[in-house]
Amino acid sequence: MGRWRCLGRRSHCVIREEETFWATRILEGLRKEFGDPERNDISDPFETLIQTVLSQHTNDRNSGLAYQQLEASFRIKPEVLAEADQKEIERAIRVAGLYRNKSKIIRALSKTIQDRYEGDLWKVLRLPVEEARKALLELPGVGFKTADILLLFCARKASFPVDTHVDRVSRRIGLAGKEVDVEGVRRELQRKFRAEDYYRAHILLINLGKRYCIARLPRCHKCPIEGLCRYGNKTRNGARSRKQSPW
Repeated sequence: MGRWRCLGRRSHCVIREEETFWATRILEGLRKEFGDPERNDISDPFETLIQTVLSQHTNDRNSGLAYQQLEASFRIKPEVLAEADQKEIERAIRVAGLYRNKSKIIRALSKTIQDRYEGDLWKVLRLPVEEARKALLELPGVGFKTADILLLFCARKASFPVDTHVDRVSRRIGLAGKEVDVEGVRRELQRKFRAEDYYRAHILLINLGKRYCIARLPRCHKCPIEGLCRYGNKTRNGARSRKQSPW
């Protein structure tokens, strides 16, 4: 029995090694196409939180303009925004859409951070990664993606943010199963990629999703990793008709 248990463990380890090797090859293919992404760490986690709130259900241009207008009206600090007049916040961020709801979140988020952490989010980000993630997710308006962005980009901790592009691309390639939720996608990516590659993998998968692996009619024939992609291989081998959904 001991021998079989050992073989079972070895088989599991071999599968893990194969998955990591495959993920590494995908990463190498993307680096050849897009280059190695420059590390652009975020210095102020609170500013990032506000930008994320404004970016919900709108495009980069509108969210960026809303942030600029908010910054022109107030200092982007928890102690300031917690006491700011909600109507004034609404006027500043109107271009971002859903401005009433977003202004409420901004005030609630600011007040919670000010009351709970004296306005200093680094008190959270210095905690062990899982403890920090749990604390971030307890903040108003903070979801999985935002928490993981703060951990990876600000604190340089091993956490893999999953946005719309990363989610779609990971499922298509086969890095994550179609049946898992977003948290399942994150866990599978963290298992397949090395922790030191989380940043570049996150950025490169987003680039792939924007240029080739778009939501409708993905450009598989131009994709730099078509040969490593499960969906790309099925398409190339005629397993799916062109009329079928990319899922």
